Amino acid sequence: MALITFYGFAGGAAVNLNSSGLGFFGSGAFGTSVAVGQYQDATYITSADGNTGSILVGNVKYINTSGAALGATTLQLNQVPNSNATLNIHFAHTSAVQVRNASLRIYDRVSADNGAVGVVTKVGELIHTSPSTAVIGSGDINWITPSGSTNPVTLANSPGPSGVNALDGVASTYSGVAHDWYVAISASPTTIGSKTAYGLYISLEYL
Repeated sequence: MALITFYGFAGGAAVNLNSSGLGFFGSGAFGTSVAVGQYQDATYITSADGNTGSILVGNVKYINTSGAALGATTLQLNQVPNSNATLNIHFAHTSAVQVRNASLRIYDRVSADNGAVGVVTKVGELIHTSPSTAVIGSGDINWITPSGSTNPVTLANSPGPSGVNALDGVASTYSGVAHDWYVAISASPTTIGSKTAYGLYISLEYL
């Protein structure tokens, strides 16, 4: 049997989202708005509608095409460690399997082919098992802007537990009962108000 679980990182520890969501907020912490055209300064595990939440998780902020901010520190996207990811996508199976064609979409929670409403999202896959930001990872060099079926994010083949077998994202043929992907997510509203027509969709094949 296959199972996908989503985790955020709070103080370096993985926290199960437990069917909740992620909420993106301004510099005043939970409940603070992000200005139209700007990107978030804080990310929380929230209820599905974003109205309640208390667990602060790793925040990776879009700066430019290849740049990201961890707090006051600006880095290249491929310098961000897995442990600072916005989201850990964990795939588990009762038998050892390889994973191929894993893909991430940002959508309107109605159809995976539709883009989210009222928000632009930047996503980058992190392949960076070292905790040091001085190390250059082998994940995405530039942020991707997925919108439904347009420009989905292709994730690493067979990354293995904690992503240690991800290699360059393509070459791995590792077969195991667990596979982990790590992604940085940054969001910018295009209009005022809460964004609820906004979700993340994962598809993959295993053998």
